[in-house]
Amino acid sequence: MIPKIAPAFEDIMPEEYLELVRNGPYGRNLRLKDLGTFKELIEEHPLCAGCAPALAIRLVVASLPAPEDTVIVGTTGCSSLLMPQLAIHNIHSIYGNQNAVASGLKRALAMRFPDRCKDVVVIAGDGGTADIGLAMTMHSWFRRERITTVMLDNECYANTGGQESGTSREGAVLNMAPLGKKYPKIPMPELAKESGCAYVAVVSPAYPRRLERVVRRAIFVAREIGPTYVQIFCPCITNYKLSVSEAMKMMKETKPKEYMNHDAKNLIERLGI
Repeated sequence: MIPKIAPAFEDIMPEEYLELVRNGPYGRNLRLKDLGTFKELIEEHPLCAGCAPALAIRLVVASLPAPEDTVIVGTTGCSSLLMPQLAIHNIHSIYGNQNAVASGLKRALAMRFPDRCKDVVVIAGDGGTADIGLAMTMHSWFRRERITTVMLDNECYANTGGQESGTSREGAVLNMAPLGKKYPKIPMPELAKESGCAYVAVVSPAYPRRLERVVRRAIFVAREIGPTYVQIFCPCITNYKLSVSEAMKMMKETKPKEYMNHDAKNLIERLGI
């Protein structure tokens, strides 16, 4: 389906939204290398200048194999402020509920469009995925729901003042953790693997082509085999008081990880992705 604005609303819609429809990525088989030749995001989005999660979201959206047949499910957090600015269908769920909503949506779309694949991709922060939403996240994996979960790992609750999160590193000092975090980072990739995800990857926006590859692999595997998980390290420059260059250096130093089960490996090799 190619989204269009209802004719009765065209004369009152902001020009940038009209451009999202006219010059969006729908049905054009675009890739990350084509970024800049199409419009996937309103320029004046509300996130901080130099925001690493904003860059991560932009790269994820540009990596989708079928944006016209994709629905993103998000939840409260910095990322939710950006979703309405994207040229793609999106749902905002109650905090931490995103994987439960995505599960129901994926099943409903399969019944409504039995002859067409509809990708459901969860994009949420570490608070919504690994803390408050951990139960919903893991139970979607236990049920083997065919959805892709992308966690934006900015290592804090950035949208509400800089509290420590489960994925903050041990010893991290934040606005609301002045003495430093007392316990290690939640091992989400390992939990995803043990909970039934067919494909798991850790990446950062510092390596866009690698990010594109793992996002596409995750979505194709989710279509045919089962749940997949991508963790994108994108530190919050505001709450960690980092310069953009410091954040980029940290992202470049992130060690990438990739796991796939036997079925996922065979599919990836067969598709050549």
